[in-house]
This record gives sequence, C-alpha cells and structure tokens, in this order.
Amino acid sequence: MAGADFEGYQVRVHNVRNSNYRTDTDFDLRYEDRTYDLAKLDSVDYILVPLAGMPRVAHTFITFGFQGQDYLAISIEVRRLRGQPFKPLYNFLNENEIIYIAGDERDLIRLRSNFRKDDVYVYRAKLTPNQCQGLFVDMLQRANTLSTKPEFYNTLTNNCETNLIAHLNHVLPQKIPYNYQVLFPGLSDKLFYDLRLIQTSGTFDETRTAARINRMAELHPNSADFSQQIRRY
Repeated sequence: MAGADFEGYQVRVHNVRNSNYRTDTDFDLRYEDRTYDLAKLDSVDYILVPLAGMPRVAHTFITFGFQGQDYLAISIEVRRLRGQPFKPLYNFLNENEIIYIAGDERDLIRLRSNFRKDDVYVYRAKLTPNQCQGLFVDMLQRANTLSTKPEFYNTLTNNCETNLIAHLNHVLPQKIPYNYQVLFPGLSDKLFYDLRLIQTSGTFDETRTAARINRMAELHPNSADFSQQIRRY
C-alpha cells in the first residue's frame, strides 16, 4: 500500500508502483520510494478511463505534475485478493478493501492505454498551486490512514469517484455536487466541464476529443518522457 512521510515541503512517498509490462497479465511488479518537493507541485490532471461497452461506467484517478518534469499518479481501487477474479458484485457487498495506489504514469496510464486498450482521457484541472498541494497532501494522508484503519470498497458509497470528489471538495471553494454524474463516473468529465474545473478546447465534445491520449501513448510507449509526450495531443 502507498504511504507518505512529510517533512516540511519534502514528501517521501512509499511503494510507488513502476512495473514493467509485457502484457496486462505478464509483468514485473516493482515498487519504489520517491521524494517529491511540494514547492514544485503546480498541476493536477483528472484521468478518465471509460469501461469498454459501458461508457457511463469508468475508472477515474488523479496525477500530480511537478513543473512538467515529474508526475505521480494516485489511483483509488479495489484491493482484490491474490488470484481473485474481477467480479463487480463483490464491490457492492463489502468483500474487498479500498486501496490508494501511487504509481508512475508509465505504469498506471500505459497499462490502460497500451495494454488493456482502454480509451484514456487526460484533463488539466483548474487548480492553483496551493490547491494542488493541498489535494496531494490530503490524498496521501488518507492513504496513511487506510494502512492502519482499512475500509471496504463499495461501488456506490466508497469508490474511486466518491473519494476523489471528497478530496477535491476539501480544497475547492465551490463544492462539487454529488449527482448522477458522480454515480456514473463516465459522465464526470461533462460535470467538470460545466463547472469550469478543467481547461477547455472549445465545446465539450472538442475538449473530450483533445483530451484522449491513446495515439501519443502508442507512439511513445517506452519513452523516458512518456508523461510529456502524451500531453502533446
């Protein structure tokens, strides 16, 4: 599980996942400890990954940018048991814990765009540096709490999107409402567009088209600057 130690502006993040994938089921699992300088944290991106065949259902997560040079993704997911298949019904029945995964974008984004062949949309959030820093600390503090006080994942009440909305509402003056677009996270980018919480490129459809990073991810799968390349869409 991810966790963090805080010392002034220096944040030591434990168990940052940075796996090497050959396929989505054949990979070398790797974890690292990395140190980040809060003073350099100046951007947040909202990542939307709709489920194939069920576009209203989606996984969402956040990535943090440090002056465009380094990025850390934090994904809130179901913590399944080793060998346990994915069964959505389990997630309604308090069968599995919730886990905060900290990871390199070449792991958490590339796994979905390049190996699972999911559509991946990257939206730049309209947050000030102070709000970015507050969100980063808030999410990692909750990761620390979950390591000693675990909770069950629940598809309706304690999932990736409900937790992200709660974290964002801790730093935003304008609270994001809990509505059907939160219940169906595949629609959440339209909610953020309407609330002017993401940078736009014209209409919503134009903004969504511009946010899809799959082409650039396919062109630069092994680039050391993968994070920079996928943002040149």
